[in-house]
Amino acid sequence: MSMNNKQRWMGGVVLLGGGVLLTALLLKGNDEIAHDKTQATITHPIPKKEAQSQTAQSNQNGEMVSLQPLAVDVETEKRLLEEQRRSREKAVAEQEARAADFLKMQQEAEAAAARKAAEEYAAINARRTAEQESSDNIPPELGEDDKAKAQRLAEEKKKAEQQKVDQQKTDTEKKLVEDKRKADAEKKLAEEKRKAETEKKAEEEKRKAEADKKAADEKRKAEAEKKATEEKRKAEADKKAAEEKRKTEADKKAADEKKHKAEADKKAEAGKARELMENGDKKWMVQVALAANQANADAVVSKLRAKGYKVTTSPTSKGVRIMVGPSKDRDVADAARKKITSDESLNMKSAWVIDWVPLDQR
Repeated sequence: MSMNNKQRWMGGVVLLGGGVLLTALLLKGNDEIAHDKTQATITHPIPKKEAQSQTAQSNQNGEMVSLQPLAVDVETEKRLLEEQRRSREKAVAEQEARAADFLKMQQEAEAAAARKAAEEYAAINARRTAEQESSDNIPPELGEDDKAKAQRLAEEKKKAEQQKVDQQKTDTEKKLVEDKRKADAEKKLAEEKRKAETEKKAEEEKRKAEADKKAADEKRKAEAEKKATEEKRKAEADKKAAEEKRKTEADKKAADEKKHKAEADKKAEAGKARELMENGDKKWMVQVALAANQANADAVVSKLRAKGYKVTTSPTSKGVRIMVGPSKDRDVADAARKKITSDESLNMKSAWVIDWVPLDQR
């Protein structure tokens, strides 16, 4: 087997082994992620409606997106989100560690292959040097001709170029593997970031919905309390108005009754007095004045008594009646009237004689 074929064979074995190992690591990582999702689904069952929504989102984006149900308690939800984040970071770290181990193994295999190729190349050069030294001792006619030598040199040059191409191919494949690993890592980080933003947005929407609901409940409660207060105030006002109306009506009724009773008493008193005056024993009095109040009446009474007159007062609806007498004879009463009206000091020109019945005889 030539050196070129050996190197190709070893490079193919290394690439095949690396691909198998990388596939196994990726499959194992996917199995672990699926197991974590299954465990999370068992721990927190997803309702049928949410499961349909997750299926629809998976079909639209072309990839599986696991949406966990929101916890009722905000603190519990935060704790679950933190645990999920730590689990994802741990899975990513383990995946990156496995990829780093694989890359290290691949580099070691490539280094071993390069070292073995160098050793074989050194052995070939040593063999060629020995053959060259041995060829110097043989006769010229036994040495290789120019055509064979040129062919050998062409083959060696071709092998060197092929080795260079193979090395470039190996470097290119290695770079592609590294770029792919880096792209996968960046894609996974972007997916994790998008998922975290989605969960954060869902949490914000839930918190906002709860705040709106709480505000609506408080507003409805305040309106109900306000309405109850208004109704209570209105009922109290109606009750108070009814009480005042009833009290006003009662006062009015009592006043009317009192007025009617006073009018009836007054009418009865007047009738009784008139009856006594018309049918009883009559006495004559000289009415000298009608005072507006008791004080004026007392002043007039004092002046008359100072003159030696017998004075009697009687309250009426128009004032206090001031009278001199009584006399059983009208002529005597009329003489007293003339005397009083002629007295300039008394100034009572309008005195007149009336027939009068005492109150105890009415």
